[in-house]
Amino acid sequence: MGKQTVWEEIDKKSAEILEASDQIWGCAETAFTEHQSMKVLCELLRKEGFQVEEGLAGVETAFKGTFGSGKPVIGFLGEFDALSGLDQEAGATEKKQLHAGAPGHGCGHNMLGAASLSAALGLKRYLEETKKSGTVVYFGCPGEEGGSGKAFMAKGGAFSGLDAAITWHPGDLTRADTGSSLANYQVAYKFYGTSAHAGGAPHLGRSALDALELMNMGVQFLREHVVPEARIHYAITNTGGYSPNVVQPYAEVLYLIRAPKNKQVEEIYRRVNKIAEGAAHMTETRVEIDFVKGCSNLVSNKVIAKKLWENLTELGAPEYTKEEMELAQAIHDSVGESCYESIEKVAKTCDKETKKEVLAHRGEAMYRFVAPFDPVGIMSFGSTDVGDVSWNCPTAQAYVATWAAGTPGHSWQVVSQGKSGLAHKGLIYAAKAMAGAAVDLIEDPEIIKEAWAEMEETLEGDTYHCPIPDGCRPRAIGMTK
Repeated sequence: MGKQTVWEEIDKKSAEILEASDQIWGCAETAFTEHQSMKVLCELLRKEGFQVEEGLAGVETAFKGTFGSGKPVIGFLGEFDALSGLDQEAGATEKKQLHAGAPGHGCGHNMLGAASLSAALGLKRYLEETKKSGTVVYFGCPGEEGGSGKAFMAKGGAFSGLDAAITWHPGDLTRADTGSSLANYQVAYKFYGTSAHAGGAPHLGRSALDALELMNMGVQFLREHVVPEARIHYAITNTGGYSPNVVQPYAEVLYLIRAPKNKQVEEIYRRVNKIAEGAAHMTETRVEIDFVKGCSNLVSNKVIAKKLWENLTELGAPEYTKEEMELAQAIHDSVGESCYESIEKVAKTCDKETKKEVLAHRGEAMYRFVAPFDPVGIMSFGSTDVGDVSWNCPTAQAYVATWAAGTPGHSWQVVSQGKSGLAHKGLIYAAKAMAGAAVDLIEDPEIIKEAWAEMEETLEGDTYHCPIPDGCRPRAIGMTK
């Protein structure tokens, strides 16, 4: 049985998969509240004969579906959470909210979860037909947006025993990812002071807002003295009220601290803590440090990524209808000059001749080529909780074009295209590539051995330590990625 049969199985089950993706798009639930979305995916897994376990690793909306037995054990990672405030009419070519402030799938996770499940169904068919030893596990991973759900799952041992993990992400360009990402901590700093009449008795007050502002000023000076790749973001989430004639007794700021390595994030976090404590000391207030979540840097496995790239290349991009291309063109036109950022970023990694070939696609409304394989990889200044899986087993991911060229992530344009033919065809393409790569791993056990050898060499003896401290529970404060 060849991969062609696996791909035919994915086509055969595509109607159910696309319906699931569209249902999840309609639910649009944010981090750790994805109960309806989880139900859609779990019901489909059970219908297809998978053994389903919900509440995985103590995370309420995490789950897995398992089929088969024995080695190798291959996991597909699925996400299904939405972003707050990104409600948008499907198929619209301009920003058009239906319910102001409601969530929307601005990162395409409705597609992500559905396609990974589709890949699992394809591999299930392969195991049934060939009678080969092997186990396929679909992981339902909640709270990627601002919650680092996979890190909580990893802390609970969800990914132990995997021989390899495969995933993907929607995008505007198709490529196999070989780069890294930044580790991060998300921390709330809560200042407690004493209220007083700001005019009549200011000497009796102790301003929590003053402490918060002093902390922020201290962090500004810290920026010069951290590694250049580090990023420190903040949002003031509570200023203590709306009355300027009252000394603010409470103020809160949410920090997101990023750096290329977990150890670097930890070092910066400790320094930020000292600044917060110093600010509290200066103002005679009290600070409470509330660790929200953390995730590790991504360790991309190039051995498996190469297999993903080979399958993407073999399959070739989908064909689109006239109506689909008209939608792509309208969305592309809505973006402006920044629409060329992704293709120019890829071109920078290519030799002179290949760069010319890549940039020849500049101006197209829908990128239908597979970017050249980059054995070096580039570092993303964003973060992903896929990183925590990648420290537990060889992990690779692809990006597949599911929306118009230049579409920015976390935008109304992504939401608008989430139920379109562009999205549907892209997610099926991604499913086939992932399933094909998984078949390659089973057919040639040496690939998995090489993948583990690469992972061990990359980690240089480091072992996984979940960045999330004991006692910290999953919750979503803000949507940061």
